[in-house]
Amino acid sequence: MKPALPLLLTAALAGAAALAAPRVTPIGPLPPVAAPVPPSGTPLPELQPEPPRPQVTPPLLPLSPGSPGLPAAVPAPSLYRPADPLFARQWNLQAIRAPGAWAQLAGTGRGARVTVAVLDTGFVNTPELAGRVVSGYDFVSDPARAGDGDGRDADAGGVGQYAYHAEVIGNLIGAAHDGRGMAGINPQARVVQVRVAGVDGLVAPQDLADGLRWAAGVPVPGVPANLNPARVLNLSLYADFVPLTGCDARVQAAVDAVTARGALVVAGAANDGADARGYSPAGCRNVLTVTSVTEGGQRPGYANWGASVALAAPGGERTRGILASSVSGPSGERSPDGTSFAAPHAAGVASLLLGVKPSLTPAGVRDLLTRTATPFAGGRCDPDPRKSCGRGLLDAEAAVRAVLAPR
Repeated sequence: MKPALPLLLTAALAGAAALAAPRVTPIGPLPPVAAPVPPSGTPLPELQPEPPRPQVTPPLLPLSPGSPGLPAAVPAPSLYRPADPLFARQWNLQAIRAPGAWAQLAGTGRGARVTVAVLDTGFVNTPELAGRVVSGYDFVSDPARAGDGDGRDADAGGVGQYAYHAEVIGNLIGAAHDGRGMAGINPQARVVQVRVAGVDGLVAPQDLADGLRWAAGVPVPGVPANLNPARVLNLSLYADFVPLTGCDARVQAAVDAVTARGALVVAGAANDGADARGYSPAGCRNVLTVTSVTEGGQRPGYANWGASVALAAPGGERTRGILASSVSGPSGERSPDGTSFAAPHAAGVASLLLGVKPSLTPAGVRDLLTRTATPFAGGRCDPDPRKSCGRGLLDAEAAVRAVLAPR
């Protein structure tokens, strides 16, 4: 039987190389890299003005909806451009038409803060999410794999060479538009980091199931209540220690529970170049499964495919990855590739939609994102018709326009 692959299946792995270490070679923790000096002039504000960020993380409470947004008949302006210095190199944001989504919201007062949970390698104190990131809970139950001296505990801090993985994912979702570092998809998003992966990058099914429930505010025996329940759960991983023959029953039950609670589960399709239906959670019901495409809009060889895939988003390839800020990366940045980094594009856009229309159900968000996706050139992402990538490429501008449209 094929050996179980690590969490970082979705982090810079490709085809047969998925059994090796990630392409982006992790380095030991370093002191935070000094942020670049903001350009002259006043940087563009975030989607909704906010007070100065406190030093202590505030409770993650949604803001009240503001005034009505732009009428659907009015074309979205194209002038919103974050002043963050890495933005010019973030080709992935242009690929999903993020600037067009931001332009429809900037200055309108629309958009409540939405909490997104990142179930991954744990908390890293990144300046990109200052005041908007919470160290949630550590669900790694095996002390031998936890790397922090014990099993489950209230400290979700990332440990080991893969700690950057969750940091990059959180930054892709919510990095501030503040004239420093990178631009995130939803600069108002609040992020709860939930640790489910050991230092070996492996994820036990029960740890994942309990982490899912807790992230959405569903009670977990023996664990304190989550004071910051999320509406969107990003899972750039899959469960190990089980055959890759279908959704694990424990994970499916947890997905069903959080969906009933009103939380959307977004998952990376995995990086084995195989049918995603055998993976948990990518092959589970009620999951928005996202695979990767390159800058040219084609499926890279590592990316999983199949009927369980809902849509695609930028995941990049070895020579053209997804640029992101990272406090432990060389010069404060990394450019990994993989479906790990495709999934948070969809999670970020989903949080934008829920901020505008909090009454959306998980099924409603999945429908909006899939029906507004841009069709692939020639109708497919791969010459092999079996290797499908869902309805198309994630389109943030079209999705926001659809949610703003009067009903």
